[in-house]
Amino acid sequence: MVTLGFLVALEIAARRYGLPGPITNQAREVVLAPDSGPLLYASMALMMVVLTWRQRLLAAGAAVGIDVVFALVRWPLGAEMNYGNGALWVILGCAVVALTRRTGAERALLLKGVGLGLLLVAGRKTGDTWLIITSRTRPMVLDQYVAMADHALGNPSWLFGRLVEASGSVGFHVLDFVYVKLAVAAVVVAFYQLRKVAAERRFPRHHLVRTFLVIGLVGPAIYMIFPVVGPIYAYGTGAYGTGGAEWALATLWPDTLPPVATPYAMPYDGVTPRNCMPSLHTAWATVIFLHARTAPRPLRWAATFWLVATLTATLGFGYHYGVDLVAGVVFALTIEGALRAFDRGWDRPGVWFVAHGAGVFAALLLAYRYLPMQMAAHPWLSGPLLILAMGTVIHAYARTTRRWSTPPPPSSLTPPPSPTPRPQPEPA
Repeated sequence: MVTLGFLVALEIAARRYGLPGPITNQAREVVLAPDSGPLLYASMALMMVVLTWRQRLLAAGAAVGIDVVFALVRWPLGAEMNYGNGALWVILGCAVVALTRRTGAERALLLKGVGLGLLLVAGRKTGDTWLIITSRTRPMVLDQYVAMADHALGNPSWLFGRLVEASGSVGFHVLDFVYVKLAVAAVVVAFYQLRKVAAERRFPRHHLVRTFLVIGLVGPAIYMIFPVVGPIYAYGTGAYGTGGAEWALATLWPDTLPPVATPYAMPYDGVTPRNCMPSLHTAWATVIFLHARTAPRPLRWAATFWLVATLTATLGFGYHYGVDLVAGVVFALTIEGALRAFDRGWDRPGVWFVAHGAGVFAALLLAYRYLPMQMAAHPWLSGPLLILAMGTVIHAYARTTRRWSTPPPPSSLTPPPSPTPRPQPEPA
């Protein structure tokens, strides 16, 4: 109910700016060409964790068949061609089956699977609406503050931007695929975590999808507080070298480092999302990496590659500053720790960790906003301090989760069980 209320509120907010909200955008994809076919099929795959293998094959076949019918209708009409309607129809069809053909625990389990799939799609639509709202409500951006603070780390976006250019088209397309398909990677890890749901007839208390969605819902609220468009927009020519130059402070990225100068809030267009601080792609890739730690080795390697490639893409494409990534890691660990503490019941280690992570995250934002010149003037001091602050959160997370996973030793105050008295022989 909370999620539905949030979606309705965001729908109303979007209507105030003359935009369709997440509910409208999702309803249109029942018939119109979807924006992201892979995401819809990934959502259907999540929903299918509650089905048997026979039911999964039937569902997948039905989805592909429906998409073929849609393509055969759109092609002669010259309509936009895309796929994914079939996956959405299958998800909605399973909801109808649950309500009309299932009862009791079977109905509840199938509806949970449908809800899980729809939540992933709704999370994407919610994020898209949030981004449009940030561009309409935050005309001034704080990129100059972040760029000055980024001198503490040596302006890594400029360095990685040149590296991506030097890698040529192969490196560019690999990183672009990783960056765009991050949600699909999350579904692969989540599917592994939820692989036993159909057999056990229940969901685990904590899994990747929950953290993924909470990051996507909470993160954009930070965008409203700290609006930043990114170096390719504020100091370049716009994404992929097109547009944005008329709003940029100067055309410097990625060849010339921004000079150290007193920062100020600068106006930007009403289209570009203010979605840099923190880097949610970094946050999502971090939690994918964390949740894959208990998976088989190939999946762990894949999650590690996805994390490294995502960090490289966010910097190398000019979408984020280095300090955005530091904030993204702290943000991800704090959200993940809070959800795990909530599942366990709030104990002292969980409360202390969440307070620690939230405090470091707030301190980072305050430093970026009010101490950027000092950070740029003393990079050999401020840079290690930034890494140290992030390192304390990583260490605290590892220590806290290790304590949660280790069973407590038996108390030394517990008296040992009394021995069973031996029967006495009968007197002669």
